[in-house]
Amino acid sequence: TAGGAVEKEGFLCSEKPFEKGEPGMNPDILCFFEGRRDVLPLYERLEQALLAELEPVEIRVQKTQISFYNHWMFACASFLPARRKKDRPETWLTVTFGLDYPVRSPRIDVVTEAQPNRWTHHVLIGRPEEIDEELMAWIKEAAEFSAAKS
Repeated sequence: TAGGAVEKEGFLCSEKPFEKGEPGMNPDILCFFEGRRDVLPLYERLEQALLAELEPVEIRVQKTQISFYNHWMFACASFLPARRKKDRPETWLTVTFGLDYPVRSPRIDVVTEAQPNRWTHHVLIGRPEEIDEELMAWIKEAAEFSAAKS
């Protein structure tokens, strides 16, 4: 493609988007964060927590999100603007997960019933500390809910 960009999985990525210092990181994940490298530490913390607490986890990088699967998708990370711009921190990532009931918490930015008894929750995170026990408990429950789907 023109301008030194490489097409990967339907989206464009520079040939050299990142410097050394990110060993072992999936190049598709690095490509996903091109232009938003400041968010990469949030994602890395989320991925590390998921992989440490859940298995099996398959990670699929898509054009608009990075999805986490067991048999079905149970969570994802994206740049979905779950809050108004004035209410978002400068650096942020939206974590989405699905459950069979709506979670009531001030941390949940948006809850929608995507299908009957299948609720999608969006949580905007701006600091690594926000990837905590409470968030991981919701994600673990979402993984269990996903694994039980037929």
